[in-house]
Amino acid sequence: MQVLSGAGLFTAPGAGDGVHWVEHLRASDLSVGTYSVPAGGDDDQEPHTEDEIYVVTAGQATLEAGGHVDDGSGADGRRQPAGESVRLTGVTSDLAVLVLFAPAEYSRAGR
Repeated sequence: MQVLSGAGLFTAPGAGDGVHWVEHLRASDLSVGTYSVPAGGDDDQEPHTEDEIYVVTAGQATLEAGGHVDDGSGADGRRQPAGESVRLTGVTSDLAVLVLFAPAEYSRAGR
C-alpha cells in the first residue's frame, strides 16, 4: 500500500500563479493529483486527453462541463471524458479537487 500524503488538501499557488497542481501518484494506467484554486481564482486548464474523475475535497465552485453546470458541492465524484472541456468557475472559497486520470495524465498527448 502507498500513502498519498497531502492528497486532496488545498495548497496555495505561488506568487504570480493562479492555480496549484501537485501530482501524488503516477503509474502507466493512472495518475492522481490535487488541483487547488484559491477563492476568486480562475481555472485555466485545457481539455485533457485522458478520462478524469474529480472529487471536490474542500471549497466551493461551479463545474461547467459538456453543456452541464454543477454546483460542485459535496464529495461526490464527477467523471470527465477525455477531450471534453471543463471549467471551475465562481470559486467562493479555497478549492481543492482530487483528480484521477486514467491512463496517467498526458500519456495520450502524443497520439
